[in-house]
Amino acid sequence: MHFDDLPVLPTTPGVYLFRKGGLPIYIGKANNLRSRVSQHFKAGGKSGKFTALAEELEFISARNEVEALILEANLIKQHRPHYNVLLKDDKHYPFLKLTNEEFPMLVVTRRVLKDGASYYGPYPDASAVRRVKHLIDTMFPLRKNSGLPLQKKPRPCLNFHMGRCLGPCVDRADVGEYRQVVDDVKALLEGRAAPVIARLKTDMAAAAKGQDFEQAARLRDRVQAVEKLFGTEQHAFVSDETDLDFLGVAQAGEFAMVQLFRMRGGRVVGRDKRFLTNAEDSTLGEIVEAFVQDYYTQATHVPPLILLPADFDDTPVWSEFLSQQAGRRIEMRTPKRGDKVDLVEMAQRNAHNGLESELALLERRGDHPGLDALREVLALPDRPWRIEGYDNSNLFGTNIVSGMVVFEGGRSRRGEHRRFKVRGLDHPDDYTSMKQTILRRFTGSLSDKLPLPDLLLIDGGRGQVNAALDALKEANLRLPVVGLAKREERLILPGRFGAQWWLENGTEIGVNRELLLPHTHPALRMLIGVRDEVHQYAVTYHRKLRGQDMLKSVFDDLPGIGQKRKDALLEHFTSLEDLASAPVEQIAAVPGMNARAAQSVKEFLTQRAANQTPL
Repeated sequence: MHFDDLPVLPTTPGVYLFRKGGLPIYIGKANNLRSRVSQHFKAGGKSGKFTALAEELEFISARNEVEALILEANLIKQHRPHYNVLLKDDKHYPFLKLTNEEFPMLVVTRRVLKDGASYYGPYPDASAVRRVKHLIDTMFPLRKNSGLPLQKKPRPCLNFHMGRCLGPCVDRADVGEYRQVVDDVKALLEGRAAPVIARLKTDMAAAAKGQDFEQAARLRDRVQAVEKLFGTEQHAFVSDETDLDFLGVAQAGEFAMVQLFRMRGGRVVGRDKRFLTNAEDSTLGEIVEAFVQDYYTQATHVPPLILLPADFDDTPVWSEFLSQQAGRRIEMRTPKRGDKVDLVEMAQRNAHNGLESELALLERRGDHPGLDALREVLALPDRPWRIEGYDNSNLFGTNIVSGMVVFEGGRSRRGEHRRFKVRGLDHPDDYTSMKQTILRRFTGSLSDKLPLPDLLLIDGGRGQVNAALDALKEANLRLPVVGLAKREERLILPGRFGAQWWLENGTEIGVNRELLLPHTHPALRMLIGVRDEVHQYAVTYHRKLRGQDMLKSVFDDLPGIGQKRKDALLEHFTSLEDLASAPVEQIAAVPGMNARAAQSVKEFLTQRAANQTPL
């Protein structure tokens, strides 16, 4: 795209989108759209990469710079353009939520709603938020299993008898006492441990003085748990700003890491970190801004001061936006002298160490060659950091299931694997099963819970890949897809990837390419690893359902066949067709079978084939 091809741009604030093939490849914001966009076409700038590729420019006017800022953040999260700095582990980060009830309950959620509840987060991952919730659950007697909203119970549960719940569901809880517990939990989740510890010690002393030694012991245990979690020493690096966040950033080629430390009451009470890619041509300030854009648009408790390791142009705008959101003054700035510089330097050291550790882990996993090779082989616009693999499993048309596994950076993310029971099928149909699974993944509840993958791997050939393409088309999604046929480990490729992979010159296309790579090729080795895991995952789920007898087996109707013989036949014959076509002698040779039982099976299957549609 040339400068002369630009539309006439206004001088107002807004957002601009460079597009290629209809898809955004870079999204930016500006206080003056005309001036900012023209800067991208100056010689020698990094913008030459995407301005040369762009085919059109679209712009959206905004009322002010703050509105443009938020619009840009939302558009980047929606489209994930190739030339913006991206958090490749981006997802719906988990929060802790104290429900808005007379007796609140602490739950984990990934959505912040305007329902009057108190939200805390976002936390870096699900394991971190579960650890925090477990600690709170063991330290404070909030209700835990009485439903949302509160459901009355006929008798108290084990948590009540263990002193871990005040029993509101059985009308045993005092409202004032429960409210104090909730206030303590809120204080801890906001990082204010000192007043909680002081109050608990006062209550403990009062209980001991009143000779309520059981209550005093419970309060003592609670004090010890809080002190163990938050520490007792006041590691105060600063004296005038006791509540603040401070950030560090490190960069190595296309990779970068930002670490955020939360200081409350003069004590560091938490840390978060994000691993970024596509940062090769970005300044440290732009990398920090990408983190700020992702993290602080979700954060529920923002301190009055945020210390940055590098300036970026929109720092004042972000300060204004966060102040508006919080209803109080919030300042973002880069310290130049004093003890606040020491804080940022500490975060910088941690960011550098964290990035080196992450890169070493990627190298050890063989991440770089595998993902780069996939990008080249499949002609993808970016390294497929997140890969989702799919496979079906069934036996004789029973217990039809599908599995989905997730790999990020070449590493299995077992916590995000999913399994599906295929609905409405009573006979093997891999194509229908695959289409249903992909459609449910991208149009059901998982579409909100999991981020979009960079690549879909289908365990199967042309039919399964075309079924996946049909499902994506129905879901109105454009995602790269590749199949891996077990015979010769052949790659099955759609007609083209990218924005219009199902349309070319207005004509629908499907699979029209196959590729055979050497078994030592890093791209093939990575795909085989994903395929093997999803195959095992689907088969394991199928065996579980079969073992639980959740669906009726075809063999249940075989005369003279008990459980042992049924299991032996299931292991010996791979399909009902194989069993039906096998001679009586081969069936009789299965362990546990005999000639009489084999003849009975053969006659039953012959009669079944005559009375029904072919097997």
